[in-house]
Amino acid sequence: MNALVPQAVTEKALDLSPAQALDRALRSASPAEVIETALKTVGREKLAVVSSFGTESAALLKVMADVDPAIPVIFLDTGWLFEETLAYRDTLIATLGLRDVRSIKPLEETLLREDPDRELWFSDPDACCRIRKVEPLARALAPFSAWINGRKRFQGGLRAEMAVVEDDGVRLKFNPFANVAREDIEAIYKLANLPPHPLVASGYPSVGCMPCSSRTSPDEDARAGRWRGRAKTECGIHTIKTS
Repeated sequence: MNALVPQAVTEKALDLSPAQALDRALRSASPAEVIETALKTVGREKLAVVSSFGTESAALLKVMADVDPAIPVIFLDTGWLFEETLAYRDTLIATLGLRDVRSIKPLEETLLREDPDRELWFSDPDACCRIRKVEPLARALAPFSAWINGRKRFQGGLRAEMAVVEDDGVRLKFNPFANVAREDIEAIYKLANLPPHPLVASGYPSVGCMPCSSRTSPDEDARAGRWRGRAKTECGIHTIKTS
């Protein structure tokens, strides 16, 4: 594992950015190796994991906890989450021994100004995501130099070609599960006996905010139930700079 970082350093001679150099070094690394490298690169105080505590989140959190359960975890409590997701967050904190989970909420004054009737999710879902996810995440990530998330290429769309390490415009962004297959996720759950998200059994393979999540049929993509009927496929935290 230690050979990965020196290799990344030597790539700088090729005029690569730090993110590009790390991506080259970690292109075939395991999720645990990616997280270990992120930790060595910036240190625990400057590294955060961002988790929705959704239907596949326990896999990333399990790998992270095995590396260092004290890495800060940022959870965006939008005010529209299912009660089952909030309960699942608490279950995983206890199950995995996570030591620093920070539940971040949107600013009350912003909600009163821009969404006083709680109807923004319907009239302008992009604006709703901005005030409930993008802006709170930018605020939460301000002290950090790098962050980790659980996106996978097999989820398709804008995620299909993502690198293992990116530059989000402000800080390093590590995608340790970029290369994993759905079967790998299932194997982590099985080997660690991880509890499933309560809504999976009810037909929700992907869960976000309650108004914008729906059940899917077996022949649909797992994320087909997110923002159903709209062109929207991302909340914005992975497509907008987090500064």
